[in-house]
Amino acid sequence: MSLPVTHAVHGTSTGRSSSGALGGAGMRAFVNIAEAWDLSVAEQLTLLGIPSRSTFFKWRREREPRLPADTLERLSYLLGIYKSLQILLPDPGAADAWVRKPNTAAPFGGRSALDRMLSGQVADLYVVRQYLDAQRG
Repeated sequence: MSLPVTHAVHGTSTGRSSSGALGGAGMRAFVNIAEAWDLSVAEQLTLLGIPSRSTFFKWRREREPRLPADTLERLSYLLGIYKSLQILLPDPGAADAWVRKPNTAAPFGGRSALDRMLSGQVADLYVVRQYLDAQRG
């Protein structure tokens, strides 16, 4: 399940774009995930594909930041990963710790899911999300 990126691009019938609302909600959720996963600022920037610290902090300050489609896609995958972990591992501590633990499953090759996601490629977020969705059945 992903955020409706097409709505963010086209806007609503009133002419007001919904990308700000999506961006604001997505960024607020991401801040909570980053805290739960104990992510450094550098890791947060990489996961969101943001090269600039100032842009990142600007988006965090704004109530409804207008995020690019790439960032909305990344947020969608990250929110899905978080949700899947909460379902698969009902203990919140175990769910949050999972991303940093070495994993012998094929997509990870002994590395952690976070290592895979920190490659900076959207495709790696997709792979982790797909893996967790498959585990959920």
